[in-house]
Amino acid sequence: MVTRLSNFFLRTLREDPADAAVTSHKLLVRAGYIRPQAAGIFAWLPLGLRVKARIEAVVREEMAAAGAQEVHFPALMPREAYEATGRWEEYGDLLFRLQDRKGGDYLLAPTHEEAFTLLVKDLYSSYKDLPLTIYQIQDKYRDEARPRAGLLRGREFTMKDAYSFDASDAGLDASYMAQRDAYERIFQRLGLEYVIVQADAGAMGGSRSEEFLHPTSVGEDTFVRSAGGYAANVEAFTTIVPDALPIEGLGAPVVFDSPNTPTIQTLVDHANAHLDAPAPGIAGPATDGATEWTAAHTLKNVVLALTHLDGTRELVIVGIPGDRDVDDKRAEVAFAPAAVEAATTEDFERNPLLVKGYIGPWSETGAVLGEESATGIRYLLDPRVVDGTAWVTGANIDEKHVHTLVAGRDFAGDGFVEIANVREGDPAPDGSGPVELARGMEIGHVFQLGRKYAEALGLKVLDENGKLVTVTMGSYGIGITRILAIIAELNNDDKGLIWPASVAPFDVQVVATGREPVVFEVSEQLSSELEAAGLDVLYDDRPKVSPGVKFGDAELVGVPKIVIVGRSAADGQVEVWDRRSGDREIVPVGEVVARLHG
Repeated sequence: MVTRLSNFFLRTLREDPADAAVTSHKLLVRAGYIRPQAAGIFAWLPLGLRVKARIEAVVREEMAAAGAQEVHFPALMPREAYEATGRWEEYGDLLFRLQDRKGGDYLLAPTHEEAFTLLVKDLYSSYKDLPLTIYQIQDKYRDEARPRAGLLRGREFTMKDAYSFDASDAGLDASYMAQRDAYERIFQRLGLEYVIVQADAGAMGGSRSEEFLHPTSVGEDTFVRSAGGYAANVEAFTTIVPDALPIEGLGAPVVFDSPNTPTIQTLVDHANAHLDAPAPGIAGPATDGATEWTAAHTLKNVVLALTHLDGTRELVIVGIPGDRDVDDKRAEVAFAPAAVEAATTEDFERNPLLVKGYIGPWSETGAVLGEESATGIRYLLDPRVVDGTAWVTGANIDEKHVHTLVAGRDFAGDGFVEIANVREGDPAPDGSGPVELARGMEIGHVFQLGRKYAEALGLKVLDENGKLVTVTMGSYGIGITRILAIIAELNNDDKGLIWPASVAPFDVQVVATGREPVVFEVSEQLSSELEAAGLDVLYDDRPKVSPGVKFGDAELVGVPKIVIVGRSAADGQVEVWDRRSGDREIVPVGEVVARLHG
């Protein structure tokens, strides 16, 4: 049936919503696809649901081709399963938690690994039942602290999540690749550029983890890639550890006065004004033969506060090269599931041996951070701080630093941690050359979960020898509503949206302009013929709306093909407008269906 705009539930806006910062958010609201209900929460209107359904149809077709079957779980889930896997606490403030009238604990599910695992446990008991891949397309909920960018980062979002179940690791590898290949087909059909990057599994757990990122300047993720094919999220990037350097022949540590030098830059300026230049061949990260001190000669000691799942607070100090900064996302991953933040003034006041601005891993008394005789605070190092490297760093005395402090001789850490930022030109860990940084938006994620959830929830099957074995699992997610927003972000002009044909809410829009009866007669005829030919038609039949308003709405809504029926209709001609190419052509009425259907 032809959809008539005169009774279609649609109102367009001429002005951008005040809280919208990205193009997709502005246009989807203005064009009547979504309406805001609260921060990060949107109502879906008929136009939006039509586009969403088309994206979902592509996903369902490719899931079926990959052998996956569809199920559907409730969004409201009981606490017990998530507690068994540890995620009731791990997700922290991201979870929407609530209680029923009897005091029972529930959550609005951010993902459904537990539910899928228990369903298979309930119904399957033999290796003969496997492999199995099942999926759902369902709304998820996460209490984002700062929901923004419309559908790109919301509190409620629609996601396709699939889960594979296998009796062996080899089976998991096959299921994983089937889903990974299906994702490539989905994104190709949707016309989305993507980069597959190594990723951190986060609270999902598991071993192999890859993200499909769409490169875009509005992306919230930073990733790295090399000309040789390496690609990874910055959270998953691993530093190439330098070889250790000889310690023999290096001078003893020298403590020096350094008033008013609490920052790396003030320390470097002071060193260049008051210290001899670095000796040629100095052991350390700087280039041999340096003629002046730089931030690369210094060791920055960052004090972080970790809040663990049981609520306890722990301070940790991390020594990183002074020419690097802490990357918040890398720190978040490194210390997960604990929450990470910079130490506060109160933290320093409770630990008077921490001399702010002058902290170091050594002191003249011989005490080393990490030992009870110093501060009792755990001390970790960046992987670049290898034995034999010499540093300028704090002496743990107010307004004093120390130089020629040698790792492996004068100090050591309690371990190594990757929290320093990744920079353009850093070597890729696979040896494929220097990396470049880019921004991207996650559109899909595939994990090899392994046996984490199956072990926690007791999912076992009998193998061919009658022995109980734990099932191994994979998890595969695609952000449906995020993809819709990205497609909108990519397909627009200064007038409005321009949908690709594969996901457009309608195939063609017929616009009747003018008041003459023949205009509406021809428009009715064309709309019916186009519909009969198998095209979805939106017919702007509003009788008392000016042509300018109709054109403005058509441009804003973004149907890719527009048929304009105006004064020339009496002569048997209409105008066909291709919004994607911008081409406009006068076409005989009798040829319109063949032209558009072809």
